[in-house]
Amino acid sequence: MDSARQLENLLHLYAERIDAGDLDGVAALFRHGSVMGQRGPEAVRALYAATTRIHEATGTPRTHHVTTNAIIDVDEAAGTATCRSRFTVLQATESLPLQAVVAGRYEDTFHRLEGRWWFATRTMHVDLTGDLSQHLLL
Repeated sequence: MDSARQLENLLHLYAERIDAGDLDGVAALFRHGSVMGQRGPEAVRALYAATTRIHEATGTPRTHHVTTNAIIDVDEAAGTATCRSRFTVLQATESLPLQAVVAGRYEDTFHRLEGRWWFATRTMHVDLTGDLSQHLLL
């Protein structure tokens, strides 16, 4: 599998894990990186635990992250890559009908360590917000 496809899969693995409420799994993706300045799995997990509402009935945030428009640039020789992409988060709860609650952009950097791609950094830019009351711990 080529590097661009591996990186695209990493983007989707992040979405899959956050939608499953798997904060440990999300944090593990940043074992060698950072999210919004929080470095390493412990700090990343703490960030998500402090900001993401996990609904008791399902053990998930009751979200569906859609990641699109991935523009990936790989430097094979250096073992680094960048990606700009878009995200839309859909959510439905007992009190919130299905709707988009937030949309924005990811700016990611990656590095390859021992033959495997990892997030180096992830920066999120929120462009549009809806009703976040059931998604974020405000």
